[in-house]
Amino acid sequence: MHINRCTARYSKCEGLGRREFLATVSIGSASLLGGSFSMALGQTVGKVQPKGPASRCVPTIKACFVRRKEDYGMWWPGAVYDGHAALKKYTGQITATAKQLNIKLDLRPVPIYSPQEADAWIAEATAAKPDGLLVVLLDRQQHAWPTANKAIDTKIPTVIFSPVGSSFTVNTADPSKKPGCFICSTDDFNQVRYGMKMLHAGAKLRATRCIVIRGSERSDTEMAHLGTKLRNIPAQVFIDEYCKTPVNDEVRAMAADYIKRARRQVGATEEDVINGVKSYLVARTILEREEGDAITMDCLGALAHKKISLPCIAWSKMNDDGVPAACEADLGAVVSHCIVQYLFDRPGFQQDPVAETAQEAIIGAHCSCPTKLGGFSKPPEPFDLVHHHGMRDATARTLWREGQRVTSADVLPGSTETPAKMLISAGEVLGNVAVPPAGGCVVSVMVKFDGVTNVLAYPGFHQIFFYGDFKRELVQFCRLFGIQPVVV
Repeated sequence: MHINRCTARYSKCEGLGRREFLATVSIGSASLLGGSFSMALGQTVGKVQPKGPASRCVPTIKACFVRRKEDYGMWWPGAVYDGHAALKKYTGQITATAKQLNIKLDLRPVPIYSPQEADAWIAEATAAKPDGLLVVLLDRQQHAWPTANKAIDTKIPTVIFSPVGSSFTVNTADPSKKPGCFICSTDDFNQVRYGMKMLHAGAKLRATRCIVIRGSERSDTEMAHLGTKLRNIPAQVFIDEYCKTPVNDEVRAMAADYIKRARRQVGATEEDVINGVKSYLVARTILEREEGDAITMDCLGALAHKKISLPCIAWSKMNDDGVPAACEADLGAVVSHCIVQYLFDRPGFQQDPVAETAQEAIIGAHCSCPTKLGGFSKPPEPFDLVHHHGMRDATARTLWREGQRVTSADVLPGSTETPAKMLISAGEVLGNVAVPPAGGCVVSVMVKFDGVTNVLAYPGFHQIFFYGDFKRELVQFCRLFGIQPVVV
């Protein structure tokens, strides 16, 4: 199927027909995969980079330690606890984590020793409006937990670190019920590191500018409560850019790389792959020009009846590159993509949920799926190059690992009056459904979710499936940022 010419508005695009493709490239399938050609062109292949406010975001965390000035004595944590050694150790760990996460850390050099000092620090924090607070308790007595509660009550997202010996459950019970906080009652610093990662992700989510390609109007808006910026641009912008984008060496090299790495190629032609990769370059150009961090498009509404490649491969590669890319201009899905990528350093799969009653499972079905499911720095999963379920264009059908634990996240955006919600599940991959002979979207992964028996009424749509069991971590993120977690 030819997918390289525009609608009647355009007499001809710079996409190539089959004959022109063969004449221009002057190679067949075998030479397209040839080592010297693909390696030479591989040097020209670029990677999309976010260009929006989130790409420049350096979150600020204001941090402090809290304890009595005198010796601990008989009161917890007791004379057995070396508070000076703990201060030194945690200072080093917090500083190193801030550096790793590119966080600007404002750490008070000496502990807060009195209620008066605590009130002064809280006032400074309120005036400074940092992206988050980190309060480390080296004490259980006197002003320690009152200071922690005051920090939470500022409504600035707050992480409380209470090493073993600095709290009883009577100290943690009441503040744990407050929104806007994450309490780490443990000696495991990994929880604190995750708390700082959440503060970083929350700031980045608020700074993110998502390019929304749909309709005919241009506007700039903001998602209520979440703070994510939306730059709406007309769908015609994508069409125009596609028609003027040449099939250059970079496009050919990327197409050759896809074909070389694919486990097999069924239906989708070399031309289909080239035109799909061209959509990636078009999206990259728009993202850079509009200074975006994420992208989504009313792809079916804009392109379903046009001979322009749907951005299935483009979105797959963008998510592999660490740029949140959502199908069908679904704003909840793009925010879910952002949260998953910012928190867990891996892409997710936006899908349409299908009930499988024989195995009490959910089949997640869509035609655009990333391949680096294990993480941006990890090897990709095997994939086939096939047609979209509409028997046009090319897409990567990623094969999910059987037995792999996975999480599902689905953000339901709120309003100025209603907070956002997140539907959360965790389960295990049962297998990959073959499409065909089954119908529907060509990437169809079957997941058995923990405790879900009424699969016919599984809530949500376009949920993001991703590798790893992070149900608890998502609930913690939601509580820290005022999103209502709903564990399915």
